[in-house]
Amino acid sequence: MVNLKIDNIPVTVPEGTTILNAAKTVGVFLPTLCYMKDINDIGACRICMAEIEGRKKLVTTCNTPVSEGMVVMTNSPKAREARQVNVQFILSQHDCNCPTCIRSTNCGLQKIANDLGIISQPYSKEVPEKNWDMTFPLIKDDSKCIKCMRCIQVCNKVQSVGVWGLDNTGSRTTIGVSCDREITESDCVLCGQCITHCPTGALSERDDTMKAFRALADPEMITVVQVAPAVRAAWGEDLGISREFATVKRLVAALRKMGFNYVFDTDFGADLTIIEEGNEFMRRKFNSKEPNRYPLFTSCCPGWVRFTKSQYPEMMEHFSTTKSPQQMFGAVAKTYLADILKVDPSRIFCVSVMPCTAKKSECTLPGTDSTGTGPDVDLVLTTREISRMIVAEHIQPANLTEEEFDQPMGMSTGAGVIFGASGGVMEAALRSVYFLATGENPDVDAFANVRGMNGWREATFDIKGKQVRVAVASGLANARNLVEAIRSGEVQYDFVEVMACPSGCINGGGQPINLNREMAMARGQSLYGLDRNSSLRFSHENPSIEAMYDSFVGSEMAHKVHELLHIDNVSWDMPLSPRLQGKDCL
Repeated sequence: MVNLKIDNIPVTVPEGTTILNAAKTVGVFLPTLCYMKDINDIGACRICMAEIEGRKKLVTTCNTPVSEGMVVMTNSPKAREARQVNVQFILSQHDCNCPTCIRSTNCGLQKIANDLGIISQPYSKEVPEKNWDMTFPLIKDDSKCIKCMRCIQVCNKVQSVGVWGLDNTGSRTTIGVSCDREITESDCVLCGQCITHCPTGALSERDDTMKAFRALADPEMITVVQVAPAVRAAWGEDLGISREFATVKRLVAALRKMGFNYVFDTDFGADLTIIEEGNEFMRRKFNSKEPNRYPLFTSCCPGWVRFTKSQYPEMMEHFSTTKSPQQMFGAVAKTYLADILKVDPSRIFCVSVMPCTAKKSECTLPGTDSTGTGPDVDLVLTTREISRMIVAEHIQPANLTEEEFDQPMGMSTGAGVIFGASGGVMEAALRSVYFLATGENPDVDAFANVRGMNGWREATFDIKGKQVRVAVASGLANARNLVEAIRSGEVQYDFVEVMACPSGCINGGGQPINLNREMAMARGQSLYGLDRNSSLRFSHENPSIEAMYDSFVGSEMAHKVHELLHIDNVSWDMPLSPRLQGKDCL
């Protein structure tokens, strides 16, 4: 243990602790912009600087370890002046038109500048600009980039993709797409983790809110909206309402007030995915005479699909062919729902509210136009976008009363809800696989071992005398390690779930940004609480799913069910990883 003083407060911490983290133990919080524990502790922004008694130079506290007897002054005149000057230098290369910035009031740089009382800028402005393809689901604005390198480190260390890299040197340094590529030519998986870890508005999702407003204003359109499982655990965060008050039923009320004709639950699509994927696994594990070398991989995470297509394209043949819940819902909305409403599918405008940026790309893929009238899902909005729309519509969340989803596609189960957390797809699938194999429901928590926050988990379950070996991974660096181990024969599984974002969709790239605060645990607990309190906890017991299948029997749609609910994962291409081309951009 090491003894020191920070701002005249005695501190005792383990050897090797940084000054920054030592200060937190006694309630002293230094401002940071670039720092991320164990990921980006490079002292690049120079904002966390402090003075140490007996030393001439200031130190960056994020990567300076404590020492015995050290006396630290985090806010001495010298430290405060240096911090202010460093922020002003950053502002001199930053587009400070805050009212039109997507991160206004939720910007790390803006908060620090305000906290330091910076109301003038003595340095001349030189704001970098670079053209960007604004049709791509992920947008980079160089004029707001502060070169903190958080995006680079998250993409490299957490996701192992390496899309971002440094260009030029010194004051001319910029962050661009690695290997001198355009973003559309890169192997970006659109997970959006760079967006949620960016302290400014330099990275964002493509804003599609005006397209939604135009559809809502069109009297010829029947607007249908679906709400993803993870959205209900986070939508109130940007609006300043508590998790307990921000129920999904109040979100339903907000969407209806906004003008959507029908408000449905993506959990219906999740239950449908489980039925189709469960049967697919049954055929593979229980009905096949030949053992499979590779497991069946889940396919509902578009970031994971993009990753595999660009990094391990030969593994795609082992992916489930079931569509994601979003796309299943869209296909059913344009067929089954259109038939119920007695309207032409072209009149239905289907909007998804998702925790994910990759979903904006998924809805445009080949095989997602089931009726020949346009995409099954016309538009994808992130959780952040729907929050902005609620504000723009002058809806007061505190005044909302709870309202129910519309039927028949508003009925769902607890199994559908937990799709939003890592391990949720696997647990939901195994609940129904057990029923399909034995004709009986298992104990509802029999497969809870797949839950958790660890990046790679495995479990073995006995189902009808067969050992079912499963694995769950979240975060693409963990997924890479898992796939490499499977390919080498180091491990063997029957069924594998992967989600691109660490901890799953609850931590998706389209979720509210709480800079330097990890919200996955609280959001995940919210979803598991909803499952626990649900009257239906098995996807195969969803009466709306049963009614939909029954309606197809003997109808002209019967032969199209497989086409509606399944997709050809090899019908489109991704730019290959530089690794597969003999390049190393990391």
